[in-house]
Amino acid sequence: MASSKIFSIIAVVALFAIPTSLATEFVVGDEKGWSLDFDYQGWAAGKDFRVGDKLVFKYTPGVHNVLRVNGTEFQKCEAADNTVPLTTGNDVITLATPGRKWYICGVARHCAARNMKLNVTVLSQVGSPSSSPTPNSPTPSAARGNAESGFYGWIVVMVSLVGMVLV
Repeated sequence: MASSKIFSIIAVVALFAIPTSLATEFVVGDEKGWSLDFDYQGWAAGKDFRVGDKLVFKYTPGVHNVLRVNGTEFQKCEAADNTVPLTTGNDVITLATPGRKWYICGVARHCAARNMKLNVTVLSQVGSPSSSPTPNSPTPSAARGNAESGFYGWIVVMVSLVGMVLV
């Protein structure tokens, strides 16, 4: 009887822990990092950003920074006066909510003249009700979702087998 309670606890913990362990860490600009004259929109195209994923901005401290801005500020390449810059050179931003996110470099005219700006659309976490595509709208994330569904299926099977052995 005690082993079935332990199995139940393990199964519940696994269901909640697995989605967070699937988060992806994206180094913005890959090996180029956060730098001048790079096509960040091209870099982001085709990538599937989800709640829980992380953006890592790598750059030389003192040369650039990262400002979180809204859509209007992004278009103007101007942040509000009270915007706090990220300045470590290894800034990690966890994508905590779905929706559009905008980032610019606030140094000199790096955003306006040298293209240091990035916007991404963050999707809901895999497995949440709002992340299910409608039947008529295939998405580039379909392959990732199918792979993760298969992964979850194997986890459920393995946990079930362990549970049968323990009971």
